[in-house]
Amino acid sequence: MHHRLLILLAVAFAALFLAPRAPASAQPQDYSARLKDIADFEGVRDNVLVGYGLVVGLNRTGDTISNSVFTRQSLLGMLDRLGVNAKDAALKTQNTAAVIVTATLPPFARPGSRVDIVVSALGDAKSLLGGTLLVTALLGADGEVYAVAQGPLAVGGFSAEGAAASVTRGVPTSARIPNGAIVERSVGFSLRDLQAVTVALRSPDFTTASRVSATINAFLGGSAAETLDSGTIRVGVPAGYPGGVVALMTEIEKLTVVPDQHARVVINEENGVIVINQDVKIAPVAIAQGSLTVRITETPQVSQPSPFSSTGTTQTVNRTDIQVSESGTGRIAMLQRGASLRDLVNGLNALGVGPRDLIGILQTLKSAGALRADLEVR
Repeated sequence: MHHRLLILLAVAFAALFLAPRAPASAQPQDYSARLKDIADFEGVRDNVLVGYGLVVGLNRTGDTISNSVFTRQSLLGMLDRLGVNAKDAALKTQNTAAVIVTATLPPFARPGSRVDIVVSALGDAKSLLGGTLLVTALLGADGEVYAVAQGPLAVGGFSAEGAAASVTRGVPTSARIPNGAIVERSVGFSLRDLQAVTVALRSPDFTTASRVSATINAFLGGSAAETLDSGTIRVGVPAGYPGGVVALMTEIEKLTVVPDQHARVVINEENGVIVINQDVKIAPVAIAQGSLTVRITETPQVSQPSPFSSTGTTQTVNRTDIQVSESGTGRIAMLQRGASLRDLVNGLNALGVGPRDLIGILQTLKSAGALRADLEVR
């Protein structure tokens, strides 16, 4: 029986321990990023496609026809279109599987170009290894066909089984076909007619948006960029700009800016991963950490009566052994006001704190109001 003991003592400090802060308008010189890495141009985007199809050629690892009604109906429909009437036949094939096909249509994809596709089993197929996808129409959100997919599957996993054991590696019911779909229709969008370009930040932030506007205006030498909200910057195309809208977007996306961000701690409790960004601050605290272990061992013993005894009986006597131990360094780490990420990590390392214990400490710091950051647990 194990108990984790986390002790958090809040310690008040005088105002003289306040760390000096840089002006809000000052931009740090490091951690700059290209605009194309933190923002997108409105209208220049991917589009998702989805379709339903059949995979054939499986080695008896396909759908069970009696259990997958949609596979049977699809197979009969396909055979009927090919001139084979099998409606009254008792189909027992195990080499066919119904699948869902997905793809991403990149911006400005033209008819005739190819895109990668992902194929996923829809029924009770055990594996798609060795299968071939038949002609499958891929639809957009508007219900129109934008691509057609077909080809042999590339499966990353495998599955094998015998009478008393089986082994599975990866996901054999999911596969890919590189360049497996041909684009049949392009998304209607023209850059040439635009009078303004809209820049959309992937992580909306007012400070970052203001910095982007200032950087673009400094580059163009005017006031063409305007911040509309925390995630949107509108850039007017200067009259007579050499190369037009495309040249303007090419120059803008190469500009560098220092993005601002919220102080955040992200915890993945499943695998013990903790990510802390550089803006996390800690209020004045003292942290002590230790582990209390209580071990209880039961050792039953049997008591036998004396030989030739007529009244004695066999009895079971319980024997209990209890051991209590406490591990830990016995140290207390003290963090002053304005402590940074480096101070936090160094202090907790001094206590010999592992990732699992650190998760509990961070959650307790947040509950005590000492963690100046958003705590996100996944």
